[in-house]
Amino acid sequence: MSATTACDVSAAAIAAFVIQAGALWALGRPFLCARGEFKLWEGDAASPCASQQLTDWYSFTHVIHGVLFYFLVWLAAPGLSLAQRFLIALAVEVGWEILENTPFAIRHYRKQPPAQDYAGDSIVNSLADTLAMALGFVLAWRLPVLGVIAISVLLEVGVALNIRDNFTLNVLSFIHPFDVIRRWQNGAP
Repeated sequence: MSATTACDVSAAAIAAFVIQAGALWALGRPFLCARGEFKLWEGDAASPCASQQLTDWYSFTHVIHGVLFYFLVWLAAPGLSLAQRFLIALAVEVGWEILENTPFAIRHYRKQPPAQDYAGDSIVNSLADTLAMALGFVLAWRLPVLGVIAISVLLEVGVALNIRDNFTLNVLSFIHPFDVIRRWQNGAP
């Protein structure tokens, strides 16, 4: 990546973050957890400050976003430069972060067992989720495919075992509620 391209990408990334933060502010999202505390990690998925702190279990799902975006954009537009593909992935993630914090999406998430008390993301958490996507994108770019697959599977399984939710279950439940998933997420063996 040339210096000019790196500067252009940096400027576009900063603009994307400003747009994301501004849109979330306009949606009434708090900057930090409503309790006023700041933590690097919120490990309790049932905490009122889940999705409000810098990172949480769902941060790992955003790493998966980055992996998927890397491969999908690479397949859809192989002629684009890495910088262009990254900016597309960044734009999609920023769009998703804004959409998932709309009242409609928050209400929809609350229909899922793990998210019944979901209040939406804080601005800090949302921006960190976008950074997690960028990390996933970089991992997919730099690591061998089998390494990326192994990391992705480990993240999905680890998150599922810890909070009975993950990227795959989240997407499936968002599209259509499956009783078997719902029962398992509610604690059935």
